[in-house]
Amino acid sequence: MSEGLTIMFALAVLVCAVGSAAVLTWFERRLLGIWQDRYGPNRLGPLGIGQVAADMLKLLTKHDWIPPFADKWVFIFAPTAIVIAMMLGFAVVPFGPELHIIDVNIGLLFFLGMTSLAVYSVLLGALSSNNKYALLGGLRSAAQMVSYEVFMGLSLIGVVMLSGSFNLQEIVESQRDGWYCFSQFLGLFVFIIAAIAESHRLPFDLPEAEHELTAGFHTEYSGMKFTLFMLGEYLGLILISCMITTLFFGGWLGPWLPPIVWFGIKTFLVICFFILLRAAIPRPRYDQLMSLGWKVMLPLTLINLVVTGAVALWMHGS
Repeated sequence: MSEGLTIMFALAVLVCAVGSAAVLTWFERRLLGIWQDRYGPNRLGPLGIGQVAADMLKLLTKHDWIPPFADKWVFIFAPTAIVIAMMLGFAVVPFGPELHIIDVNIGLLFFLGMTSLAVYSVLLGALSSNNKYALLGGLRSAAQMVSYEVFMGLSLIGVVMLSGSFNLQEIVESQRDGWYCFSQFLGLFVFIIAAIAESHRLPFDLPEAEHELTAGFHTEYSGMKFTLFMLGEYLGLILISCMITTLFFGGWLGPWLPPIVWFGIKTFLVICFFILLRAAIPRPRYDQLMSLGWKVMLPLTLINLVVTGAVALWMHGS
């Protein structure tokens, strides 16, 4: 694409991502309501779709308070950091053949780097709040996100081995003979668990567990800054779903329909899976979460790494 078209496409991705994150707040509650045999939002507009506008109006007009005991400039910057990191992650997502913002040979590493930067937003918000509950939530988040980054990265080594590239376009093209969700099912399983922990979504939302930490790292946040934290979380959910589609489910590959439609359908189904998982699994204790990572996820990634390496070596030798 030319430079002008690239800029227009980047703006379109930005608008669609933010709009999807807003609608996702309604869709999540609606889908959970159906799953749990209740209505969900159903008062404002058809099927309660007006709830999105009501939530946005409330959050944007709510008093944007900064605690007098907080570190003001860091407190203000922290919520924007996670939104910036997540939006930058969309830059390397291939939505179709040659349909991307940038195409780099290290696209997969760039994605991992952007998701890693999100931890700074949580830490800065927790430390600048000067609140003991926020501090405990920040420390939990740092340990949780840094630990599960290890398993997330290791779970993708098998995909890199089989495709022979860190380029996301080439990874999708290498799945024409078979999606990696079959040959790399262990890697997919570990990546999904790590993704939930990285984005601290339920049931792994222990850094903001309301039953013990009030609201965790964003206890002191309100108004627009609280909205940015929530926007970053939903953008992270969409980005992770896009990457699962790209890395394990063949990206845009599919018959009959246009490539971008296939990509959208697959991503939508992955998002639904994450939402329904929230309703199906109870929240574990924090020590159980960390034990799961180091005692279960790490051995599984190493087993997957060894087996994939042996198979790739055998196929190359034959």
